[in-house]
Amino acid sequence: MPKTEANAIQLGTKAADFLLPDAEGVLHRLDDFDASPALLVAFISNRCPFVLLIREQLAAFARDYAGKGLRVVAVNANDHVAHPEETLARIGEEARTFGYSFPYLKDASQQTAKAYGAACTPDFFLFDADRRLAYHGQFDDARPGNGKSVTGTDLRAAADTVLEGGRPSASQVPSIGCNIKWSAGNEPAWFAKAARAA
Repeated sequence: MPKTEANAIQLGTKAADFLLPDAEGVLHRLDDFDASPALLVAFISNRCPFVLLIREQLAAFARDYAGKGLRVVAVNANDHVAHPEETLARIGEEARTFGYSFPYLKDASQQTAKAYGAACTPDFFLFDADRRLAYHGQFDDARPGNGKSVTGTDLRAAADTVLEGGRPSASQVPSIGCNIKWSAGNEPAWFAKAARAA
C-alpha cells in the first residue's frame, strides 16, 4: 500500500495554536491544555490502515498517561468531501466506538495540519510543558501486515522522558502512514512538489 513518511520538523518548534470543533460542537484550542506538563497532538484518520492498526492501543495509551499529566488531542484533517468516512459526525462515532477519552477534532480547513507540518496519518507531535516539540516519531514499529505487536513502545518511552523533565533522544524513527487527503487546490507546497517528483 502507498506509504507517506512524516515531514522532518525541527525539535524545539513551538506548538501552533488551533481552534477546532469536536462532534459535539465544542471548540477546543491549544491553551485549553496549558495546565498539563505534556501534550500530544496526533493527526489521525477513520480510514487509514495504519491508524486502524493502532487505534485501540492509542486509546489505551491516552488512558494510561492521563494520570501522569499527559493530555492528548487528535485531529482529523482529511478531505471529508472526497472521503465521507472523515466527516465530523463520523469522527464522533469513531471516538465513541473505540473509547477515545481525548478530544477528537475536525480540521475542515486543513490549516492546522499545515501549521504543524503534518504529512501522514498517524503523525505524532509530543510537546513539553513549554509546548516545544520534544518528539515527532512513530508510535512503534508495527505496520499493517508486518506481524509486529502494537505496543506504543516508542511514544511511551518519549512520553515518560518528557514527563520526567528530560529530552527524548533526537534520533527518532519517523511515523509512516497514509498521506493526509488534501482537498483540491489546498495542497501544501511541499506536497505538490513531492507529487510532481513522484
